[in-house]
Amino acid sequence: MYVGNIKNIPSVKVDAPGVVNAVKQTLIGPEHGWEGWVMRLFTLGTGGNTPKHSHPWPHINYVVCGEGTVLMDGKEQPLTAGSVAYIPGGAEHQFKNTGENELAFICIVPEEGDI
Repeated sequence: MYVGNIKNIPSVKVDAPGVVNAVKQTLIGPEHGWEGWVMRLFTLGTGGNTPKHSHPWPHINYVVCGEGTVLMDGKEQPLTAGSVAYIPGGAEHQFKNTGENELAFICIVPEEGDI
């Protein structure tokens, strides 16, 4: 069993090609007893984005706050608090913050996807 609080989970700046103004917090994963999966919180600051990319594992996403878009199937789809998105493995995708405040979203991936 594991119980934590977002206030006590370290934020790590995402430093990769194509990433702008993004941090990641690993909320729950194998080290907490959830074998094979990882739940992360990504926060994109104003003007922030993830890179346009694809990989073999799927994403399950839930938008906690903010406004933005997710690129899927070559189209940008709007995101607001409460939006959900499933991105299958192999699909090109990108998240962008289009609002004036932070865009934060939960992203659940198989363990091999937490890179």
